[in-house]
Amino acid sequence: MMQHFAIDLLQEYGTQELPATERVINPAWRVLDRSRNSIQNKLRYRRAHFGEMTMHPEANDKADKYEKWMTKKAGLLEQIEQYESELERLKIKLKKEPKHITWIELDEKDKFFRLLPGRKRLMDTVRMIAYRAETAMAGLLKGPTVDMPAARRLLQDLYVTEADILPRPEENRLYVQVHNASRPAANASLEQLFNEINTAEICYPGTDLRMTYELVSKGSG
Repeated sequence: MMQHFAIDLLQEYGTQELPATERVINPAWRVLDRSRNSIQNKLRYRRAHFGEMTMHPEANDKADKYEKWMTKKAGLLEQIEQYESELERLKIKLKKEPKHITWIELDEKDKFFRLLPGRKRLMDTVRMIAYRAETAMAGLLKGPTVDMPAARRLLQDLYVTEADILPRPEENRLYVQVHNASRPAANASLEQLFNEINTAEICYPGTDLRMTYELVSKGSG
């Protein structure tokens, strides 16, 4: 659902205004800051080019080439001086323009809204619970050769691995047969995890069927 329909981004459609006293980035300051960064990049490039030309001058025994080199260098110096002047002007403007203003001070065209927070808090809570559950499971996988990042990767692979669900009411069991991983080491770690989970004797919600996890080869079951 997240991949195909961006369901995580559609969790809330409503919006609301920010509090009037909420401090936000001043759009005018942002425009000036972008201009300053652009000028600084252009100035940096031309200074480097000018320095390279100065370190490797054209030999003056070839009049035409030397004249072109001097003209190009003079033009580059003129651009550097123009950009330096422009940069100083922008710096002065930036000092005078406040970086932050209150939301109510924004022009109408610049005002923005935020999503209603209610459902976002619920989704954030669900995500946190899922993360804590993954952390607990990763702790069961940790060992001398499996650190926490590796354990998380194993779990993330497990979550998208094919499995067969086989209810056996006569045994009061629900078998979850997970297809083998491609690496023997991963299979060994998953076997360890499944043994721990099976020991907990967890029943499928709403039933008396005890869930039993098994690793199986594709085509078996």
